[in-house]
Amino acid sequence: MSKKNTIWICQSCGQHYYKWAGFCSSCGEWNTIVEEVVKKEEPVRGLGVGSGDPARPMSVNQVSFSETPRFSSGSMELDRVLGGGIVPGSFVLVGGDPGIGKSTLLTHLACRVAESRGPVLYISAEESPQQVRLRAERLGAMSDDFFVVAEADMQVIEGHMKNVKPVVLIIDSIQTVYKPDIPSAPGSVVQVRESAAQLLRMAKNTGTAVFTAGHVTKEGAIAGPRVLEHMVDTVLYFEGERYTQYRILHAVKNRFGSLEIGVYEIGDAGLKDIPNASELFLSERPVNASGTVVVPVMEGTRPILVEVQALVGSSSYQNARRTTNGIDLNRLQLLLAVLEKRAGLLLGGSDAFVKVAGGVKIDEPAVDLGLAVALASSYRDCPVNPYTVIIGEVGLAGEVRAVSHMEQRIRESRRMGFRRAIVPVSAEKVHTEPGFSLLGAPTLNDALNIVLGR
Repeated sequence: MSKKNTIWICQSCGQHYYKWAGFCSSCGEWNTIVEEVVKKEEPVRGLGVGSGDPARPMSVNQVSFSETPRFSSGSMELDRVLGGGIVPGSFVLVGGDPGIGKSTLLTHLACRVAESRGPVLYISAEESPQQVRLRAERLGAMSDDFFVVAEADMQVIEGHMKNVKPVVLIIDSIQTVYKPDIPSAPGSVVQVRESAAQLLRMAKNTGTAVFTAGHVTKEGAIAGPRVLEHMVDTVLYFEGERYTQYRILHAVKNRFGSLEIGVYEIGDAGLKDIPNASELFLSERPVNASGTVVVPVMEGTRPILVEVQALVGSSSYQNARRTTNGIDLNRLQLLLAVLEKRAGLLLGGSDAFVKVAGGVKIDEPAVDLGLAVALASSYRDCPVNPYTVIIGEVGLAGEVRAVSHMEQRIRESRRMGFRRAIVPVSAEKVHTEPGFSLLGAPTLNDALNIVLGR
């Protein structure tokens, strides 16, 4: 009998080892390396090619191209995040914390597409068909073309797909399906990778759009090998506080469009689109409170006004505390150092807490100036004019730098009723309507003088 070829694989990051180790040097996790049987790799002839003939290189000018028509998912926010609708043959991965609403989102999608386009096949590898029906009845997502089956075997799933010929195939979830010819347990690195590869081939060869839910780790990343996110066309994260009614669908990868966000309100009847996100995030903004600033941020091509809140107070500990929610902690520490060195605000011994209202996560440099002004406003207990928005990147020398998409940010600010914006000097030439003024600030000190009247 021939000896099985095995290898040790980290279940967190997919790193290979030739012997067991308790610690993974790649991702830093303990006790995640397990032994798995190596499956002989089959040659791949290429995606979307019906025959087994190998593809031949050709000039890019000779490649035949016909634009694939998108179709609506039935949700304006989901269509926005996908780049304008569902692309036939695409492979979409939806991740999120347990109970955040992934299955609710996919159930809504299944019913709306079934009513407008044709059959949808929902593969439930974690729930029984009765449980799926209960959720569909609660959400009002019932349709004759909405097919449900409880199955985890990829060979059986492929057979169901050939029989139903769905417009959309939904897998809930990718970590629970398996290929029977692989001896590893469902959810292992090999099973997740091979199952995703088979789904990818099915999507490209048949033109069926595949949506699959993905479990996440305690750090918030999608569980399984990182190669899973590289294989799919689109990666969406469903985010939000579990005990609040708002959810944010955030695209972190999209081969068919820019990276956008969609905003939902969740209730007894499921998910409701929120088309005016700026109004939602500013609906409960305090008036004449120090430490609050409105900043226009860009999520793909969509400008959204968010409220940045800062609270600065004396510290009762030897080392001052720094806490953030929605903004990178390193960005806060950098701006505190700039405020102390360039603006003369002695913040080294003060606690600083920063939050973005509404649960939005901001990772763009345009928030720098607004965050710095919010910290200074809280420190001096001096409110910012409620009709002012602040836009700009702050350098280590205290200079205010230009940011992209200034016209869209200003247009959205004016639409929401704001009257002036503190911007980099280079943005003063941007065209704006009467009643809205642009005030250029070359340095952080200049911006503080304008806003706080130093």
